[in-house]
Amino acid sequence: MELRCVMARRARLLSALRRELRISDGLVRRLKPMDAFRVNGESAHTDRLLVPGDVVTVRLAEAAPDFPAEDGPLEVLWEDECLIAVDKPAGLIVHPTFSRQSGTLANYLLGHYRRTGQACGVHVLTRLDRDTMGVVVFAKSAWAHWLLMEELDRGQVEKVYEALTVGGPEADEGLIDLPIAKCPNPSLLRCVSPEGKPARTRYRVLERGPVCRLELRPLTGRTHQLRVHCAHEGFPILGDPQYGDGAAEAHCTGQRLVARRVTLTHPLTGERLTFISRIPL
Repeated sequence: MELRCVMARRARLLSALRRELRISDGLVRRLKPMDAFRVNGESAHTDRLLVPGDVVTVRLAEAAPDFPAEDGPLEVLWEDECLIAVDKPAGLIVHPTFSRQSGTLANYLLGHYRRTGQACGVHVLTRLDRDTMGVVVFAKSAWAHWLLMEELDRGQVEKVYEALTVGGPEADEGLIDLPIAKCPNPSLLRCVSPEGKPARTRYRVLERGPVCRLELRPLTGRTHQLRVHCAHEGFPILGDPQYGDGAAEAHCTGQRLVARRVTLTHPLTGERLTFISRIPL
């Protein structure tokens, strides 16, 4: 991928990289040894003085990930040179771990890049638990990932989930505002605790019954947040293997939680995009 701008002011190249092309200082340092910066087609150092009309280009080279590319099922919802949004099924880990380097969504994505001749990175923006289904967004470069993570930190990436729950809230809509902490070691689970970090989830009832259908909007990004909040409030997510209602497990084949929609601003075009999962709940 290549970034390009035409200068409208006098400035050093480093200033243009930061301001016009929105490249982080860390990425500038990483690109320097790669001879990635050009001014009017010529190699340039970051201290070069630019004048109006100068054309600055930056080639965003990506190092190959340290895990294997593999052929596997990949449901692509949307793709361009910056981003790719895919539909993740239940039971699939998003990214390799120290103990598991194959058979993940990221391995299949790298295989997709190999098949289509793309030298892209695998930078996950919206990570999901293994048993949660739905939209996962990856950036193809460290530049796009940095800008999207800033957007995420500002609360400008909107994530909407749908869940089937055992029972439901009394109100048709509301806010769960309860801090979440890690359970004592060696457990990897989370719990509501006054010593935890702030966690807020908006909910809306879509259908009522013994099993309710809820729309869930996480306003913070704590681990297992939706599952912990729903279970603590008395309406656990159907099929949840850790926080669910054991009596209901026998009648369910898997956790019924899907990341239905992700809305974000494209880092290159500024367009507001919405990706929608096709996986039925």
